[in-house]
Amino acid sequence: MTATGGYSFRKDQRLTDRAAYDRVFKKARRSRDKCFTVLARRSGKAPARLGLAIAKKHCRKASARNRIKRLVRESFRHHQAELFGIDLVVMNQPAATLASNQELSSSLETHWQNTIRALKGSSKDDINNG
Repeated sequence: MTATGGYSFRKDQRLTDRAAYDRVFKKARRSRDKCFTVLARRSGKAPARLGLAIAKKHCRKASARNRIKRLVRESFRHHQAELFGIDLVVMNQPAATLASNQELSSSLETHWQNTIRALKGSSKDDINNG
């Protein structure tokens, strides 16, 4: 399976080092529900970037963690244009393990919209200081 159109997940769209994760964890807008906690912060860089923190504590089986990560990446790819200039870290909650793919996708859709609404129209300084 190949990624076509604008739906690829390139290295420049990932949070790749500890400093990038720490920057998001330090001052972020939070969106939380029963499946995920999403931390978001304006990056000042062109593409939206995604970091995953899928905890073994909440999801013991590797196959289940991989399913969650695959669904998060897929959802992110489809919304990356709307999330332009935002760094995101997605963390799982215990309920994500038992949720269906549709429930996870719906949850992420809500998080993306909440993030866009929270960060849209705010100045960069307001977001970084909030």
